[in-house]
This record gives sequence, structure tokens and C-alpha cells, in this order.
Amino acid sequence: MSQTTATRPNTEHPAYSHYQAAMSAGSTLRARELAKELGITEGDLVACRQNIDTWQLCAPFHLLLAELKNVSEVMTITRNDQAVHETTGVYHNFQFAEARKTGLVLSNAIDLRLFIGQWHSGFHVVEKGRHSLQFFDKHGLAVHKIYRTDNTLADKWDALIAEYRDAAPVVPVYLPLEETPISQPPATFDQAAFADDWANLKDVHEYHGMLQKHGLSRTQALALIGSQWATPIAQDSLAYVLTLAQEKAADIMVFVGNPGCIQIYSGPVHKLLTQGPWFNVLDAAFNLHLRTDQIAQAWVIERPSNDGIITSIEAFNAKGDSIITLFGKRKPGQPELTSWRDIVHATKQQHAEEPRYVR
Repeated sequence: MSQTTATRPNTEHPAYSHYQAAMSAGSTLRARELAKELGITEGDLVACRQNIDTWQLCAPFHLLLAELKNVSEVMTITRNDQAVHETTGVYHNFQFAEARKTGLVLSNAIDLRLFIGQWHSGFHVVEKGRHSLQFFDKHGLAVHKIYRTDNTLADKWDALIAEYRDAAPVVPVYLPLEETPISQPPATFDQAAFADDWANLKDVHEYHGMLQKHGLSRTQALALIGSQWATPIAQDSLAYVLTLAQEKAADIMVFVGNPGCIQIYSGPVHKLLTQGPWFNVLDAAFNLHLRTDQIAQAWVIERPSNDGIITSIEAFNAKGDSIITLFGKRKPGQPELTSWRDIVHATKQQHAEEPRYVR
């Protein structure tokens, strides 16, 4: 792997002058919001500072991820526009499937599904003394970030960065993100066959393949399956669910993802706080920040399995993209927690509503 070399700051990047102007004006916006304000991607916002406070990393990135276990504790962040998911722990038990270009991290505190084939660029970033590894897809969307903490082994971290920093970086070019048009179910859609396939699910992991088979988006499937399996609920239901989980000391699973990564937390939630449009979980090893005002649809979803009915609560944005999914904590072979079923029942009783639309 390449070693660190001193090169000229990337001040010729077209986004750099805009970044400098924002900093001179005292901008305190977070990276994603600042990039939107400047009309660039977050990937460009990082790339334009090459050799100033960001340094490009060598691909393939799974080689770097496999060595992160050596640095001890890190904080991981995976987000989309409406939800930010942060966990703290050790990045060990990393697995990589070469054929599919996918990875797993299955430690006690850090639980990840990594779609590394979607990762286009990576950087070591130092902002206000905070060190991180940041990865972006081909559209410049931040898919996953890993931060050094006070408990990270600094010498091991520095050695890892030195090994994987690119000595001759090529400025990444990000492709425009095209708006997905609103679609309709295919003309060949068979309602009876779809209902039969749903009723005969054996595992929640079969769900995505079933939707592909019938040519349906997630929100289309939920609106079409009927009230036996899917119940629409109000947009503020997610805050209600998390508050009930805290009150009942229930162990839950919280999934937040984007095209490059899904990050999962399993356990109880304790400290809840609403700040403006954000509903927050602020615990020692897990933070969640959720824009409840940007939830366009929320559903209670029931799926049959070999372990009995498995229930989730999922929220979607106006584009039909998944924001967050909640389950009761469980392992394969285990039935759903009674405490989670009680939370779901109370949510349906208090917050059920009519479907809004199909996307």
C-alpha cells in the first residue's frame, strides 16, 4: 500500500473556493447540509480539501476494514437524509464476500451490512482535531464514516492510515444523482399470487426477493398487501414507539441505511431528547437522530416466518426510500419478544391511519 507523501494542496478543485468562502463566513452547518447549500456533493466537499485536512485512501477498501479491529474502539456513523445512526465499539469479526463485494461486521456493539461494491472513494479526514475515515458512493453520497475516539489506540490508527493513504491520488468524479420517477406496479402484477407469496414467507430475509419477483417497491407492496399484513400509522409514531421502548425497558433493533451500508443497534434505549425537528436517542454507545417531520409514510409490517409472525415498524421519506426500521431484538430461531408485540399493538391502537399514496 502507498505511504504518505507531501503534495500540493488541492486548491484547484472547483469546489474549494466555495468551501473557503463558507468557512470564512463562519458556517457551522454539518457536512451534508453544507454540501447541499453549496450545490455540491459531500464527496466533493471532502475531495476539494485534498492534502489540507483530507487525504485519499487506497482501494480496495475491504483490506483496510479488515485491519480496523487492531485500533480498538471506534465510533461508526451511517446515515441517510432523515436519520443518523451512531454506534461505539470494536470493528471486529469483519467478513467479506468477494463475489458480491459485500461485507459484514458482527461485533457486540457494531453490527453492519456493507455493500462495498457501491463505495467509490474513501478519505482520511481531520476536522477540528477529530480523525475519521469517510467513504462515498459514485454520486458523492457519504455511505459510512468511522471516527477515532479517546479509547482508540492512536499509534495503531496512525499506522493504519499511513499504510492505506494514497500517495498519488486521482480526484474522484461523482455522477449526478438522477431523480427516480414515480412508478406504478407492473401491468402483469398478480394480487393473488403476491398475497400467497407473502403468506408463505419462511424468513424475513426472503422479503426483498419477493418484492423483486413481483416488481414492487417497498411502499407499493405495503399499500397493496392489505391490512392483514400492513397497517399505515402516523408520521410521529416513531417517536412514540421509541418512547414506549424506553418506558418498558424493551430490547429493540434499530436499522438505518443507505445504498452503501446498513447499520444496526440491538438493545434498550435510555436518554431521549427532542431538539427542533430531530428526535434523538443519546446513550453512551448508541445515538440516533431522526427527522420525524420528513417522514412521509410509516407502517406496521407483519411477516410470517418459521419462528412465528415477525413485526417491524418502518418509515419512508417522500421518495419512498427507507429511513429507519425497528424490530424487537431477536435471533434466528427465537420468537418475537412479548414486550415488542405490546409496543406494536399500542402503536396500532393509537396511531393507525389511512394509506397516503403508493410510490
